[in-house]
Order: sequence, then structure tokens, then C-alpha cells
Amino acid sequence: MYKNLTRRAFAGAVSGLMAAHAIPVAAASSSVPAPIKAPLRLPLRVAFVYVSPVGSAGWSYQHDLGRLAMERRLGQKVQTTVVENVPEGPDAERVFRDLVARGHHLIFATSFGYQEAALRVAQENPGVVFEHAGGFKRAPNFNTYNARFYEGRYLAGMLAGRMSRRAVAGYVAGFPIPEVIQGINAFTLGMRAANPKAQVRVVWLNAWFDPARERDAALSLVNQGADVLTYHCGSTAVPQLAEERHVMLLGYQSDLRHIAPKSQLTSVVHDWGAYYTQVAEAVIAGTWGPEPFWGGLRQRVVRLAPFAESVPQALRFQLVEVERAIAAGRVQPFSGRLIDNEGGIRQTAGSMRDEDIALMDFLVEGVQGRLPGR
Repeated sequence: MYKNLTRRAFAGAVSGLMAAHAIPVAAASSSVPAPIKAPLRLPLRVAFVYVSPVGSAGWSYQHDLGRLAMERRLGQKVQTTVVENVPEGPDAERVFRDLVARGHHLIFATSFGYQEAALRVAQENPGVVFEHAGGFKRAPNFNTYNARFYEGRYLAGMLAGRMSRRAVAGYVAGFPIPEVIQGINAFTLGMRAANPKAQVRVVWLNAWFDPARERDAALSLVNQGADVLTYHCGSTAVPQLAEERHVMLLGYQSDLRHIAPKSQLTSVVHDWGAYYTQVAEAVIAGTWGPEPFWGGLRQRVVRLAPFAESVPQALRFQLVEVERAIAAGRVQPFSGRLIDNEGGIRQTAGSMRDEDIALMDFLVEGVQGRLPGR
């Protein structure tokens, strides 16, 4: 459970697990575990556990769209179960145990804070495959997967930097795990690439899904002068507030035009369909193994929603070119001289290594705010 895991403990754990790997979610081991030989009896029973209600947009909604895409692709080969709104901690462990008892052979644990609970159940049930979103541990039947959301965040920041009249963006953030910090920093770097005077103001929630607090945080940022909002949390409260207050929105997780049709400039969209299909096919074939996945723009796990009509055509072309360059590896958001927001030099030149991105624990120059606990 994240609430009991400090950044130092997280960094220490990941450092030990990643020592021999360039992939940030891989664990070091002397030998690669053998693939799980799941029963070929069909349909394959697949379960998805979500930390929030599925709703009509957001983190869980995008994972559920991935599930539905897998169903369409594999048809009668799979049978899926959804358990939504499951808190991280003991409740999650009870859910995982129940799903195993009910005969599921593949379980997707789609929240960072599910890691310890899912791993315990996986270790006790070696015939069941577990896939965990966003974590850093693995076992013979326990894999981790994630996305380079920060690539899309950089593009969203560039767009915000060009469109904001006040050069001030508000960012509502969940927990200070590296994935969230990466997003804040990439957004800020993109915004300041377009406008060197830009500032990003952050409010921390210490929650993934709390619509009332998300709304209050967004409102406080607008009242502090932000004319652009973005966020890393689970509900649609921030987009709704942006639409009500007539401020620009850089959406996250889902295309939010149906919720903020006038405010959204674009959105950083997550697409898990291809990955979920690939995993299920491997389990059915008996070829699955714990191979950490970290996809991004190149793999189309991350993409931008269509631009709003208010975005100038020339700016659209520029963003598409940068997107192609990132996907091709010619541009890396965390490159060049990097200074944190306390004046410390974090990088003098070059591009940040994956293992360092995975452990990111500082905020870049231009971010107004501090990491909780510091």
C-alpha cells in the first residue's frame, strides 16, 4: 500500500531490483524465470481489478476499454470479470484471493498500491498469472507493466505553454510516486520550452480518487491565477471544473471532449487494448513469461486526443513533429541541462537514463510546490 511506502524505501527497492537492467520496472535476477504453462482449456478466465468505479472516463475507464478491446479480438477464447472500486490494501488482497478461488488464470491488478497484496497471492498460487500496473517487482508468475505517460505530458506542456495567456498552469496530483513526478516534470519542461517564463503550480491530494478534493484543488489553482489545468487523479472533477470556470484543460487518461468540450485543448490518452490482447494470447499459448513492459508514443500505448479547434494549425503541425521525434527516439523530454526547483543541478547534458527516470524524486525548475514530506 503506497501510504506505507516512503520515497526513500521505494527508491531503495527499485535500485536493488533494477541493478542489472535498463528497463525501469524489471527486477534483477540470476536467471529468467520459466514461462507459466497455463491450462489451454478455453475460455481463459481473465479478471481486472480497478481502484475506482469504471465511470465514463479516467484511469479505470481506460483499462476497461483495454479489456473490451481484448474481448473483441479474442472472442470466445476469453471470459472476463471486472471488480471495480477496490481500495488498496487488505480489501484488494481479499479480492485477489476470491478471484483465484473462482478459477481465474490471469489477473490484471491495475493500481500501483495493489503490488504487495497481488504479489502475496501470486506467490501462493503459482498456476495463476498476475500482471501489475506501475510497480517494480516480479516473480515467476508476476509481471509488471507501465507506460511512458511523460512523453505525452511533454507535448501537453508545450501546448499549454503556447496557449496560456498568464503562463501559469495548475496541476492536481495524486501521490508523489515517480510516475506522477515524471508527468509533472515533463509537463513543466514542455511548457517552458514554449514559454521560458511559465510556471506550474501543484496541489497534492494523497489520494487517487476523491472527486470532492480534486474539485477543491482545481478551484484553488484557478483562484491562484492558473488559466490552464491538468491533473493525475482518477475522477472527472478537474475537467468539469475547468469547463465551469472557462479555463483551458489538458486532459489525462481519456479523451474528455464529452465532459469538457469547450475547455479541452487535447488529452494524453492511455490505450491498453493491444497489450492486454498480447498477454492473454501468450497465456493461452503457454508462452507467457514475466517480461516487464514500458511502452509509450511509439507503441501507441500513449497518444494525444484530437486538438481543439482553438489550437492554431501551425502549432498542431509543430506538436505532431515533436511527437514523431519522441516516438522515433530523436527527442527525449528529460534531456539537456536539468535544474530542480530548489536550484540544484540534476543533469548537465545528455539524456536521462531509464533507470534514473524510474526513480525520479525531484521537481524541475518552474514547478511551484514541494514533494510531500520534504
